[in-house]
Amino acid sequence: MLKGEIIAVGTELLLGQIANTNAQYISRKMAEIGVPIYYHVSVGDNEERLKQAILQAQKRSNLIIFTGGLGPTQDDLTKETAAKVLNRRLVLDLPSFTKIVSFFKQRQIEMTENNKKQAMVLEGSMVFPNDHGLAAGIGLESDERYYVFLPGPPSEMKPMLIHYVIPWIQKIDRGNIFYSKVMRFYGIGESALEECIIDLIENQTNPTIAPLANDGEVTLRLTAHAKTEEEALAFILPVEEEIHHRLEPFHFGYGNEEIEYVVFRLLEQLQLTVSVSESCTGGLIGSQFTKIPGSSKVYYGGIICYTNEIKHKILHVPNEILDMKGAVSKETAQILSEETLKLFDTDLAVSITGIAGPESVENKPVGLIYIGISEKGKETMVKEIRLSGSRQAIQRRAAKYVHYYLWQILKDRVNQV
Repeated sequence: MLKGEIIAVGTELLLGQIANTNAQYISRKMAEIGVPIYYHVSVGDNEERLKQAILQAQKRSNLIIFTGGLGPTQDDLTKETAAKVLNRRLVLDLPSFTKIVSFFKQRQIEMTENNKKQAMVLEGSMVFPNDHGLAAGIGLESDERYYVFLPGPPSEMKPMLIHYVIPWIQKIDRGNIFYSKVMRFYGIGESALEECIIDLIENQTNPTIAPLANDGEVTLRLTAHAKTEEEALAFILPVEEEIHHRLEPFHFGYGNEEIEYVVFRLLEQLQLTVSVSESCTGGLIGSQFTKIPGSSKVYYGGIICYTNEIKHKILHVPNEILDMKGAVSKETAQILSEETLKLFDTDLAVSITGIAGPESVENKPVGLIYIGISEKGKETMVKEIRLSGSRQAIQRRAAKYVHYYLWQILKDRVNQV
């Protein structure tokens, strides 16, 4: 089994001049193919410290991925240092060198001798073309370990990883493949979700189950190791079905699809329309709808009723309600959604009012949110939720909860049509 480690090379990382986003991206892509990354190491442009980092990695990892330090300057030492540790010569890769010469010739720029360095590779290695730059990538097997050398610029590293490195890594395990399926959940916290499936997590073998929480949402990545994709899916399916059975009220989708896209699709299938009135989210819900191509088929529009004056003048919330119950109240949320339904003449209308912070309002706590949902011919529902975090985090999560409650209403109707 592969055990991965990433060594990011560059003094600029240690000085805080740039963030190590490469390691994050590589780890995510490795997880998608079922290769665990156990260590992240950042090291400056120093030969001795890089040598020690390689020797340490060899003791605990059998897949070592380098990023950075493949350029033409003297402080680009990754290949040179690794060649010394692995006792390999550096040799010229002619296709890479030809590309570099052509690059300078086409631009009528004199090529300095140090650019040749970018075409030097470790002897006996697989060369990964750089479709977006000049420094060649490298894949190498040595003493039952695998080494990958990637350029530092993300615009070069990412396509090389996707198009060349990942297929190479997938062939390492004697033709076996890793296949992952991501389940997405909302309305439940990571700890509560884990408690519901703790027995599955504790007894996991193949597939593995990896939870991840992100801004109020939880994902589960199920990864199986098998000879074929069909065999991997057969391993995943019973575990997926059991998880869905236990967490069905929160399981809204798969893969990279966000909940607003799922809601849009349901509205489209049911030929329903929706409108919104927003206070504390300030137009965020409308923005989440309108970023979807074709959303005008289901989303008619919205009102940002941020002040009490607008709530009263346009959406007819009585001043008595605003004075006695407050702008952040069940009563106000109900009236807002009902009046929005009338104003836009949609099938559904949603309202949201709350306190995003940082200070409390009306002697009510930060994070208190009311969401009203009105539908033609049905009684208005009002949901109360309590959120925590920064002002922006509360706004984002509150907007997502609107989509979550719409999803809960719509999901079963599709099966009835």
